[in-house]
Amino acid sequence: MIYVASSWRNSVQPTVVGALRSAGMEVYDFRHPDDGDDGFHWSQVYGRPGDAAEWTDGVPAEEMVAGLDHPLAVTGFGLDMAAMEKCDTCVLVLPCGRSAHLELGWFAGEGRRTAILLDDPCQPELMYRMVDFLTPSMDELLRWIVPCPTVHPEPEPEPERLSVPDLMAALEASLAAVKAAGPPAPATPTDPTGA
Repeated sequence: MIYVASSWRNSVQPTVVGALRSAGMEVYDFRHPDDGDDGFHWSQVYGRPGDAAEWTDGVPAEEMVAGLDHPLAVTGFGLDMAAMEKCDTCVLVLPCGRSAHLELGWFAGEGRRTAILLDDPCQPELMYRMVDFLTPSMDELLRWIVPCPTVHPEPEPEPERLSVPDLMAALEASLAAVKAAGPPAPATPTDPTGA
């Protein structure tokens, strides 16, 4: 499943979701996380019209922190986080803000596939080096993403690690077994003619 991270203000995001779905991909759309659900908006918490990114005066920091605990914010976060945990790939669609970049960073930290659909021209960003694929082209993005697996593979289990005392004991036991076996038997000469 592919997680498309972007902004409510990004007019390209619905097109990207549609193109990925048309290519046969299962896609999480934060604008419509469930049937009949139009996604989380900060205006639901603060009672202000429009998207929070449009509020040039912002909100007081204490109010923002308290807003994170609002039941609608908790539900919205839960839907997005549950989808992130199910997805094997994140596509960040520029331009976007802090939340989308945090989502992309989470995917990169999890070792999952990451891509950014760049706006053109775009602002240089050094930390984009951690991303698997960067392109301004939807066609190139589709060519890169189509072969992706549908399920994020389970991580390999960590090999059993021995403590230093256990490792030393195993080494001493191996050396003792070699000494007890004695010297190796002399090699049997072989006839070079093969007879």
